[in-house]
Amino acid sequence: MKTLWIFPGQGGQKSRMLKDVPAELFQKVKDLTGIELTDNDKAYQDSVQIQLGILILQLFNIRQLKQRGFKPDAVAGHSLGIFAAGVASGSIDEDDAIKIVYLRSEKMQESYPTGYGMGAIVGLTRREVNTLVKKINEETQPVFTSNQNSELQTVISGSIVGINKVLDLAKSNGAQKAVLLKVPVPSHSPLMQSVADVLEKALADVLINDPNCIYLANYNGHAVRKSAGIKYDMINNLVHPVYWDTMMDVAKEMGIDTSLELQPGQTFTRLVKSKFSDFRTITMNNMNLDDIEFLLNKWKRG
Repeated sequence: MKTLWIFPGQGGQKSRMLKDVPAELFQKVKDLTGIELTDNDKAYQDSVQIQLGILILQLFNIRQLKQRGFKPDAVAGHSLGIFAAGVASGSIDEDDAIKIVYLRSEKMQESYPTGYGMGAIVGLTRREVNTLVKKINEETQPVFTSNQNSELQTVISGSIVGINKVLDLAKSNGAQKAVLLKVPVPSHSPLMQSVADVLEKALADVLINDPNCIYLANYNGHAVRKSAGIKYDMINNLVHPVYWDTMMDVAKEMGIDTSLELQPGQTFTRLVKSKFSDFRTITMNNMNLDDIEFLLNKWKRG
Protein backbone atom coordinates (compact mmCIF):
# COMPACT_ATOMS: atom_id res chain seq x y z
CA MET A 1 0.00 0.00 0.00
CA LYS A 2 1.23 3.48 -0.91
CA THR A 3 -0.70 6.37 0.59
CA LEU A 4 -1.20 9.93 -0.63
CA TRP A 5 -2.25 12.53 1.95
CA ILE A 6 -4.40 15.23 0.35
CA PHE A 7 -4.67 18.74 1.82
CA PRO A 8 -7.55 20.88 0.46
CA GLY A 9 -7.42 24.65 0.26
CA GLN A 10 -10.11 27.28 0.70
CA GLY A 11 -13.74 26.49 -0.07
CA GLY A 12 -14.64 23.79 2.44
CA GLN A 13 -14.53 26.03 5.53
CA LYS A 14 -17.62 26.01 7.73
CA SER A 15 -18.75 27.03 11.19
CA ARG A 16 -17.54 24.75 14.02
CA MET A 17 -14.95 22.99 11.87
CA LEU A 18 -12.36 23.69 14.60
CA LYS A 19 -14.41 22.29 17.49
CA ASP A 20 -11.93 19.45 18.16
CA VAL A 21 -8.74 21.45 17.59
CA PRO A 22 -6.84 21.87 20.88
CA ALA A 23 -6.67 25.31 22.51
CA GLU A 24 -2.89 25.14 22.27
CA LEU A 25 -3.04 25.55 18.48
CA PHE A 26 -5.37 28.54 18.76
CA GLN A 27 -2.93 30.09 21.23
CA LYS A 28 0.01 29.33 18.95
CA VAL A 29 -1.69 31.31 16.16
CA LYS A 30 -2.37 34.22 18.52
CA ASP A 31 1.21 34.25 19.82
CA LEU A 32 2.73 34.13 16.33
CA THR A 33 0.35 36.44 14.46
CA GLY A 34 -1.76 38.36 16.96
CA ILE A 35 -4.89 36.88 15.35
CA GLU A 36 -7.61 35.42 17.58
CA LEU A 37 -9.37 32.80 15.50
CA THR A 38 -13.17 32.65 15.61
CA ASP A 39 -14.84 29.48 14.38
CA ASN A 40 -18.09 30.74 12.82
CA ASP A 41 -19.59 31.69 9.47
CA LYS A 42 -19.06 35.42 10.01
CA ALA A 43 -15.33 34.91 10.61
CA TYR A 44 -15.08 32.78 7.48
CA GLN A 45 -15.94 35.77 5.30
CA ASP A 46 -12.39 36.92 6.08
CA SER A 47 -9.49 35.44 4.09
CA VAL A 48 -7.07 35.57 7.04
CA GLN A 49 -9.47 33.68 9.32
CA ILE A 50 -10.25 31.15 6.58
CA GLN A 51 -6.63 30.35 5.77
CA LEU A 52 -5.35 30.18 9.33
CA GLY A 53 -8.41 28.16 10.40
CA ILE A 54 -7.91 25.56 7.66
CA LEU A 55 -4.18 25.40 8.36
CA ILE A 56 -4.51 24.62 12.08
CA LEU A 57 -7.27 22.09 11.36
CA GLN A 58 -4.86 20.27 9.04
CA LEU A 59 -1.97 20.60 11.49
CA PHE A 60 -4.20 18.92 14.08
CA ASN A 61 -5.10 16.16 11.60
CA ILE A 62 -1.40 15.55 10.89
CA ARG A 63 -0.72 15.21 14.61
CA GLN A 64 -3.62 12.77 14.98
CA LEU A 65 -2.39 10.56 12.16
CA LYS A 66 1.26 10.61 13.20
CA GLN A 67 0.35 9.81 16.81
CA ARG A 68 -1.26 6.64 15.44
CA GLY A 69 1.98 5.78 13.66
CA PHE A 70 1.00 6.75 10.12
CA LYS A 71 3.07 8.67 7.61
CA PRO A 72 2.47 9.47 3.93
CA ASP A 73 4.32 8.09 0.93
CA ALA A 74 3.37 11.30 -0.88
CA VAL A 75 1.61 14.57 -0.08
CA ALA A 76 -0.49 16.81 -2.31
CA GLY A 77 -1.76 20.18 -1.16
CA HIS A 78 -4.20 22.23 -3.20
CA SER A 79 -3.31 25.94 -3.05
CA LEU A 80 -3.32 26.82 0.69
CA GLY A 81 -3.00 23.09 1.39
CA ILE A 82 0.66 23.08 0.29
CA PHE A 83 1.71 24.51 3.66
CA ALA A 84 0.21 21.69 5.72
CA ALA A 85 1.55 19.29 3.09
CA GLY A 86 4.98 20.83 3.73
CA VAL A 87 4.58 20.19 7.46
CA ALA A 88 3.47 16.59 6.87
CA SER A 89 6.52 15.99 4.66
CA GLY A 90 8.92 17.42 7.26
CA SER A 91 9.88 20.33 4.99
CA ILE A 92 8.63 23.20 7.17
CA ASP A 93 7.75 23.36 10.86
CA GLU A 94 4.35 24.34 12.28
CA ASP A 95 5.42 27.78 13.48
CA ASP A 96 6.91 28.84 10.15
CA ALA A 97 3.87 27.50 8.28
CA ILE A 98 1.56 29.58 10.47
CA LYS A 99 3.63 32.74 10.03
CA ILE A 100 3.88 32.35 6.24
CA VAL A 101 0.17 31.56 5.82
CA TYR A 102 -0.70 34.62 7.91
CA LEU A 103 1.47 36.82 5.71
CA ARG A 104 0.08 35.19 2.55
CA SER A 105 -3.55 35.63 3.58
CA GLU A 106 -3.06 39.20 4.78
CA LYS A 107 -1.35 40.28 1.55
CA MET A 108 -3.96 38.49 -0.57
CA GLN A 109 -6.75 40.30 1.22
CA GLU A 110 -4.98 43.65 1.01
CA SER A 111 -4.34 43.24 -2.72
CA TYR A 112 -7.94 42.60 -3.72
CA PRO A 113 -10.32 43.46 -0.85
CA THR A 114 -13.49 43.43 -3.01
CA GLY A 115 -14.70 42.61 -6.48
CA TYR A 116 -12.43 39.64 -7.23
CA GLY A 117 -12.65 35.89 -6.82
CA MET A 118 -12.77 32.53 -8.59
CA GLY A 119 -15.28 30.40 -10.46
CA ALA A 120 -15.51 26.77 -11.55
CA ILE A 121 -16.64 25.31 -14.86
CA VAL A 122 -17.53 21.62 -15.20
CA GLY A 123 -18.15 19.86 -18.49
CA LEU A 124 -15.87 21.82 -20.83
CA THR A 125 -12.24 21.13 -21.71
CA ARG A 126 -9.49 23.52 -20.69
CA ARG A 127 -9.09 24.54 -24.34
CA GLU A 128 -12.79 25.40 -24.55
CA VAL A 129 -12.60 27.44 -21.33
CA ASN A 130 -9.51 29.24 -22.65
CA THR A 131 -11.46 30.30 -25.73
CA LEU A 132 -14.26 31.77 -23.59
CA VAL A 133 -11.81 33.54 -21.27
CA LYS A 134 -10.05 35.20 -24.22
CA LYS A 135 -13.37 36.68 -25.34
CA ILE A 136 -13.88 38.41 -21.97
CA ASN A 137 -10.44 39.16 -20.53
CA GLU A 138 -9.46 42.81 -20.73
CA GLU A 139 -7.82 45.38 -18.48
CA THR A 140 -11.06 46.61 -16.89
CA GLN A 141 -12.44 43.10 -16.25
CA PRO A 142 -9.44 40.74 -16.06
CA VAL A 143 -10.13 37.03 -15.97
CA PHE A 144 -7.74 34.10 -16.44
CA THR A 145 -7.91 30.33 -16.88
CA SER A 146 -6.63 28.92 -13.62
CA ASN A 147 -6.64 25.54 -11.84
CA GLN A 148 -7.13 22.23 -13.63
CA ASN A 149 -8.87 19.97 -11.11
CA SER A 150 -9.83 17.27 -13.61
CA GLU A 151 -10.03 16.83 -17.36
CA LEU A 152 -13.43 18.53 -17.45
CA GLN A 153 -13.23 20.76 -14.36
CA THR A 154 -11.44 24.07 -14.83
CA VAL A 155 -11.24 27.07 -12.51
CA ILE A 156 -11.14 30.69 -13.62
CA SER A 157 -9.82 33.63 -11.63
CA GLY A 158 -10.09 37.42 -11.76
CA SER A 159 -12.69 40.16 -11.45
CA ILE A 160 -16.21 39.07 -10.45
CA VAL A 161 -17.61 40.94 -13.44
CA GLY A 162 -15.32 39.08 -15.83
CA ILE A 163 -15.86 35.74 -14.10
CA ASN A 164 -19.66 36.04 -14.30
CA LYS A 165 -19.47 36.81 -18.02
CA VAL A 166 -17.33 33.72 -18.62
CA LEU A 167 -19.65 31.58 -16.47
CA ASP A 168 -22.66 32.76 -18.53
CA LEU A 169 -20.82 31.93 -21.75
CA ALA A 170 -19.88 28.51 -20.36
CA LYS A 171 -23.52 27.72 -19.57
CA SER A 172 -24.59 28.72 -23.07
CA ASN A 173 -21.81 26.53 -24.51
CA GLY A 174 -22.90 23.35 -22.78
CA ALA A 175 -21.17 23.41 -19.38
CA GLN A 176 -22.78 21.07 -16.85
CA LYS A 177 -22.02 23.51 -14.05
CA ALA A 178 -20.61 27.05 -13.86
CA VAL A 179 -20.50 28.67 -10.41
CA LEU A 180 -18.70 31.24 -8.29
CA LEU A 181 -16.49 29.73 -5.58
CA LYS A 182 -16.22 30.76 -1.93
CA VAL A 183 -12.78 32.28 -2.52
CA PRO A 184 -12.69 36.10 -2.19
CA VAL A 185 -9.44 36.71 -4.12
CA PRO A 186 -8.17 35.99 -7.69
CA SER A 187 -5.82 33.19 -6.67
CA HIS A 188 -3.64 31.31 -9.18
CA SER A 189 -3.47 34.10 -11.70
CA PRO A 190 -0.93 36.76 -12.73
CA LEU A 191 -2.89 39.21 -10.56
CA MET A 192 -1.18 37.69 -7.50
CA GLN A 193 2.42 38.51 -8.47
CA SER A 194 2.74 41.19 -5.77
CA VAL A 195 1.92 38.58 -3.10
CA ALA A 196 4.50 36.19 -4.55
CA ASP A 197 7.11 38.94 -4.33
CA VAL A 198 6.39 39.40 -0.61
CA LEU A 199 6.50 35.65 0.03
CA GLU A 200 9.83 35.33 -1.75
CA LYS A 201 11.39 37.83 0.66
CA ALA A 202 9.81 36.20 3.71
CA LEU A 203 10.76 32.63 2.74
CA ALA A 204 14.37 33.64 2.16
CA ASP A 205 14.80 33.48 5.94
CA VAL A 206 12.78 30.27 6.51
CA LEU A 207 14.43 26.85 6.74
CA ILE A 208 12.90 24.50 4.17
CA ASN A 209 14.15 20.90 4.38
CA ASP A 210 14.19 18.18 1.76
CA PRO A 211 10.90 16.27 2.14
CA ASN A 212 10.85 12.85 3.80
CA CYS A 213 8.28 11.70 1.21
CA ILE A 214 7.26 12.73 -2.30
CA TYR A 215 5.84 16.25 -2.52
CA LEU A 216 3.59 16.90 -5.53
CA ALA A 217 3.99 20.50 -6.66
CA ASN A 218 1.05 22.72 -7.63
CA TYR A 219 2.83 24.75 -10.26
CA ASN A 220 3.59 21.87 -12.65
CA GLY A 221 2.08 18.76 -11.04
CA HIS A 222 5.46 17.00 -10.81
CA ALA A 223 7.08 15.05 -7.98
CA VAL A 224 9.53 17.09 -5.90
CA ARG A 225 12.26 15.55 -3.75
CA LYS A 226 14.34 18.64 -2.88
CA SER A 227 13.69 21.71 -0.75
CA ALA A 228 14.24 24.15 -3.62
CA GLY A 229 11.18 22.86 -5.48
CA ILE A 230 9.01 23.13 -2.38
CA LYS A 231 10.18 26.67 -1.68
CA TYR A 232 9.42 27.65 -5.29
CA ASP A 233 5.91 26.20 -4.94
CA MET A 234 5.27 28.04 -1.68
CA ILE A 235 6.38 31.34 -3.21
CA ASN A 236 4.77 31.07 -6.63
CA ASN A 237 1.72 28.83 -6.42
CA LEU A 238 -0.60 31.84 -6.23
CA VAL A 239 0.67 33.03 -9.61
CA HIS A 240 0.44 29.66 -11.38
CA PRO A 241 -2.61 27.44 -11.92
CA VAL A 242 -2.81 24.35 -9.73
CA TYR A 243 -2.37 21.38 -12.04
CA TRP A 244 -4.25 18.97 -9.79
CA ASP A 245 -5.17 16.58 -12.59
CA THR A 246 -1.48 16.18 -13.47
CA MET A 247 -0.59 15.72 -9.79
CA MET A 248 -2.99 12.77 -9.58
CA ASP A 249 -1.61 11.24 -12.80
CA VAL A 250 1.90 11.45 -11.33
CA ALA A 251 0.71 9.88 -8.06
CA LYS A 252 -0.77 6.97 -9.98
CA GLU A 253 2.45 6.50 -11.97
CA MET A 254 4.38 6.36 -8.67
CA GLY A 255 2.27 3.42 -7.50
CA ILE A 256 -0.01 5.30 -5.11
CA ASP A 257 -3.15 3.24 -4.54
CA THR A 258 -4.69 4.87 -1.44
CA SER A 259 -5.65 8.48 -0.73
CA LEU A 260 -6.46 10.08 2.60
CA GLU A 261 -8.03 13.55 2.45
CA LEU A 262 -7.55 15.72 5.50
CA GLN A 263 -10.18 18.20 6.62
CA PRO A 264 -12.21 20.16 5.68
CA GLY A 265 -14.44 18.61 3.02
CA GLN A 266 -14.19 15.72 0.59
CA THR A 267 -14.02 17.42 -2.81
CA PHE A 268 -10.69 15.90 -3.79
CA THR A 269 -11.71 12.39 -2.75
CA ARG A 270 -14.58 12.65 -5.22
CA LEU A 271 -12.15 13.79 -7.92
CA VAL A 272 -9.84 10.84 -7.17
CA LYS A 273 -12.72 8.36 -7.31
CA SER A 274 -13.96 9.72 -10.62
CA LYS A 275 -10.45 9.52 -12.12
CA PHE A 276 -9.22 6.23 -10.62
CA SER A 277 -12.00 3.81 -9.70
CA ASP A 278 -9.50 1.34 -8.23
CA PHE A 279 -8.10 3.80 -5.65
CA ARG A 280 -8.96 3.17 -2.01
CA THR A 281 -10.05 6.45 -0.43
CA ILE A 282 -10.56 7.86 3.06
CA THR A 283 -11.83 11.27 4.09
CA MET A 284 -11.18 12.52 7.62
CA ASN A 285 -14.24 14.75 7.28
CA ASN A 286 -16.69 11.86 7.66
CA MET A 287 -14.76 9.06 9.37
CA ASN A 288 -13.53 8.78 12.94
CA LEU A 289 -9.89 8.12 13.72
CA ASP A 290 -10.41 4.57 15.00
CA ASP A 291 -12.08 3.56 11.73
CA ILE A 292 -9.32 5.23 9.71
CA GLU A 293 -6.70 3.34 11.70
CA PHE A 294 -8.55 0.04 11.18
CA LEU A 295 -8.81 0.52 7.41
CA LEU A 296 -5.23 1.64 6.90
CA ASN A 297 -3.88 -1.27 8.91
CA LYS A 298 -6.16 -3.73 7.09
CA TRP A 299 -5.10 -2.46 3.67
CA LYS A 300 -1.45 -2.44 4.70
CA ARG A 301 -1.66 -6.12 5.62
CA GLY A 302 -3.23 -6.77 2.20
